Amino acid sequence: MTEPTAHGPYSAYTAARSACPVQFVSSGPTGRSSYLVTGYSEARQALGDARLSKDTAAFFAGKGSSRALHPALAHHMLASDPPEHTRLRKLVTGAFTTGAAAELRPAITRITNELLDRWTPDEPFDFVAGLAGPLPVTVICELLGVPDEDRPSIRRWSAELFAAAAPDVIDAASHSLATYMTELVASKRAHPGTALLDRLIAAHDGHDALTEDELVSLAVLLLVAGHETSTNFLGNALLALLLHPVAKEHLREHPDRIPSALDELLRFDSPVSTATFRFTTEPVTLGGTEIPAGRPVHIALGAANRDPARFPAPDTLDLDRDAAGHLAFGHGIHRCLGAPLAKAEAEIALGAVLRRFPAIRLAVPPEHVRWRRTRLVRGPESLPVLHSGSEGVARPRPCD
Repeated sequence: MTEPTAHGPYSAYTAARSACPVQFVSSGPTGRSSYLVTGYSEARQALGDARLSKDTAAFFAGKGSSRALHPALAHHMLASDPPEHTRLRKLVTGAFTTGAAAELRPAITRITNELLDRWTPDEPFDFVAGLAGPLPVTVICELLGVPDEDRPSIRRWSAELFAAAAPDVIDAASHSLATYMTELVASKRAHPGTALLDRLIAAHDGHDALTEDELVSLAVLLLVAGHETSTNFLGNALLALLLHPVAKEHLREHPDRIPSALDELLRFDSPVSTATFRFTTEPVTLGGTEIPAGRPVHIALGAANRDPARFPAPDTLDLDRDAAGHLAFGHGIHRCLGAPLAKAEAEIALGAVLRRFPAIRLAVPPEHVRWRRTRLVRGPESLPVLHSGSEGVARPRPCD
């Protein structure tokens, strides 16, 4: 789909936030009344408020539903509260620290260069299909220990899971992913390795308070969430730079500035539009609006990151801005576990593209870019680019 306006959803976000940063919505994705948060301070408060529960099973219990999501995707770490959330997150935190991401940089560099080697000079190329999609999924699959031959299926099921598709397509994809992961766990039990999934299996089999259902659920969550955000991050970031050639050229000439520019790129066009489901367990007041108990609350991260009360001139891409307080990765105990890995992938991938293809540009008018945007995620479905060859441009060593 193309953007409805030249500014995507941001004009609508501005109008909603100007009217009231916390609004009652008569019906939403659940079919029930809910509240939409578009202000930065209100969003930050909501993300860190323990009175907003993420226990979807508790919320929907007894309400009835025609959906048939696999339990591994309906009940997972992101859909839980402490102490369950604390216990599950502790098992995988070590694999996604800044230090752990640094150890993966040689692999990320290698995969990036292998993918870029396939680009044909002076011919249109889809950045999403050629790099933004396969890079993060390859990295998370290598981290978990998913065999090469299974990765195209993983990408397809994941895309269906997040697509604005019919519910039965989404539900079917959830069962495909869960069935695959159940079989992979069984295979790894028979032939143990050293990947993250092997370590999670050892935690379960060693009676480290991880049930079989939790093991499959956690593995599926890491597999899907481990690349979806990064794919959208990369697509949004490159598009923003292509639409701001002065900023693009500055980063090309000063690649050491790329790490500090990532927060502004995340703020400017957040890869996750709306945080995952929350509901009030008791009355909560946000931005002067009292929300009764038992109401869904949808936190628009993209809107919060364009709040002028927090970020002056929010619709301007300013690489000199201190945007470290953005909410693209969330806030509080549910802040994105894979943020360090996503930033490492973006730094390496964007740096390689700008270095090897300094004349890269859009192959279509901006308004013709097709967007993959649902309630949760936002990013180009495809991003056609044109680029010159890499003649005269030094290639990095594999471990740069």
